[in-house]
Amino acid sequence: MAEERLRLAVVGAGIMGSNHVRIGQNLRDASLVAVVDPDPDRARAAAGTSGVAVFETVEQVLGLVDAAVVAVPTAYHVDTALKLIEAGVHLLVEKPLAATAAAGRELVDAAETAGLVLAVGHVERFNPAVADLPIWVDQPIHVETVRTSPYTARISDGVVFDLLIHDIDIVCSLAGPDAVVEHVDGVSQTVRSTSEDLVSVNLRFSTGLTARLTASRLGQEKIRRIEVTQDDSVVIADLLRQSITIQRMSRHEFLSEQGMSYRQSSVVEIPFLETRGEPLALELQHFVDCVRSGEQSRVDGHAGARAVELAERIVDVVQ
Repeated sequence: MAEERLRLAVVGAGIMGSNHVRIGQNLRDASLVAVVDPDPDRARAAAGTSGVAVFETVEQVLGLVDAAVVAVPTAYHVDTALKLIEAGVHLLVEKPLAATAAAGRELVDAAETAGLVLAVGHVERFNPAVADLPIWVDQPIHVETVRTSPYTARISDGVVFDLLIHDIDIVCSLAGPDAVVEHVDGVSQTVRSTSEDLVSVNLRFSTGLTARLTASRLGQEKIRRIEVTQDDSVVIADLLRQSITIQRMSRHEFLSEQGMSYRQSSVVEIPFLETRGEPLALELQHFVDCVRSGEQSRVDGHAGARAVELAERIVDVVQ
C-alpha cells in the first residue's frame, strides 16, 4: 500500500459525511471511490459531479475499499464498523466512537485483533489552536473550557455527547494517557429538549490536574475556548479564531524611601501557530497517512472509548 493510492469510502452522507466527501476528493495518496447511504438521492447529492460511485449498503463496498469514514448516526456505529473491520477495512469513526463505553471497547478490541487502524473523529484535536497547545503547555494545573452554541432542534443527543465530548477528549489528552479521573461533579439544565441542554462539570485527575468544563446550546453566540493555567502562565486557545494567547505576570520588588515596594507587569504573547489548515482536512489526511505508514492515530480507539466512558459518568452525575 506504500505505492498504491488508498481506496477510501465515506459511509453516511449527512452533514458530516458530506464534508468528508468534499475533502476526500482532494487527499494526498488516497482516492475517494465510494459514498454509501441508504438514501441514494442523498448519496448522489454528496458525491455531486465527482463521478464517485454511490452505494446503498456497506456490504456492497466490501472488497472495493481499503479504508472508510463511518459517519452514520451514533446508534449504528458498532454494526457498521464491525462489518468493515471483518472485511479488513481501516476506519475513521466519527465522534462519539459509540453510544456506550462498552460498545466502544468492543470496536477497539475488534480493530486491534484485526491489526487495523481505528481513528476517532474528534476533529477539534486537529484544530491548529489545539494541535499546538502541547508546545506551550508543559505541566497544566487547571483547565477551563467553554463551548456554547445557539439551540438547534436538529441535534437529538444531549449536550454532553454532542458538544462536551470534544472538550472531554482534549482535557484527557492534556492530562496524559495514564491519568485517571478520580472525581466528577456538576450540574445540568434541561430547558428546550428532553436531554441536558447545559452542563457544567468539575473533574479531578490522579495527576492533580483539575478542570471545569461548560457546554451549552442555550447561548446566543458560538464560543469555543480553552484556558490552561500553569505555574508561570495562562494559555488561552480560541478554537474559532484558531489562535493562542499566552499571559504572563511578573512582579518586581525593590526598596524605596517608603520601604519595600513592588511593581507588576503583564506580558502577552501571541505565537505563530505551526499547524495550519482546515481541521477536518488535517484529520482525514492524518488518517490516510496512518493507514499507509502503520503509525498510531493521534486520536485512536482508546482515546475515543476513554471519552465515551467519561461522558457516561458525567451524564450519570448531572442527571
